[in-house]
Amino acid sequence: MYSFDSRVRYSETDEKGTLSVTAAVNYFQDCSTFQSEDVGRGVRYFEEHGRAWWLSSWQIVFDRCPALGEPIVIATYPYDFRGIYGYRNFMILDRDGNYLVRANSVWFLYDLKEGRPVRVTEEDVRPYGDLKAEPLPMDYAAGKLETLKEYREEKRLVVGRHHIDTNHHMNNARYAEIAAEFLPENFQVGELRMEYRKAAVLGDVIVPRIGQSGGGITVELYSPAGERYGAAWFLEKRGKV
Repeated sequence: MYSFDSRVRYSETDEKGTLSVTAAVNYFQDCSTFQSEDVGRGVRYFEEHGRAWWLSSWQIVFDRCPALGEPIVIATYPYDFRGIYGYRNFMILDRDGNYLVRANSVWFLYDLKEGRPVRVTEEDVRPYGDLKAEPLPMDYAAGKLETLKEYREEKRLVVGRHHIDTNHHMNNARYAEIAAEFLPENFQVGELRMEYRKAAVLGDVIVPRIGQSGGGITVELYSPAGERYGAAWFLEKRGKV
């Protein structure tokens, strides 16, 4: 397991003074990036080898969102590799080791030169050490998010420079950030599922579609031509205080 310590910053909190959904996703991305950099499989390595790990999906469970100033530990470990896919768990813990946020993620290895996914080899995963770890205890989602049959469209937005990362795509956390803007006031997220389909790039137009599904709220992000960039499903936390 790889981890680093932090403290919830004011810039990472929402209007309730607790860690925001976007900040949690950013912490997870940072944690896996730090691990990759430390084992010699970082951004520069993949640029030189013409490859990239691209995110396919998240499932994030919010047990308790830590508050402003609270010390936290962010941790991650890959637990399986099959075919083109890699599977990685994440967690945010309090100072006593209790789960605050837990996540599962699915990634795929992409050959930038060939423009297609490629199978993961032993050389790709050896630097990460022992890969026989047990998956994090949580109720894992089965299947993909359903496409909305009934929805309302919201105002279109354009992908700007502040959305773009080193892959020259809209950063993974930005999809969740955009989708969360359409949640009702005082909606407390208990679980987020996020799926990525087509990478949005600078200047792309995004058409949000919002509807009810599976007991939660789904926000789909489409192009004007009907291509799906991604979708987020939010389940409201039960027993809110």
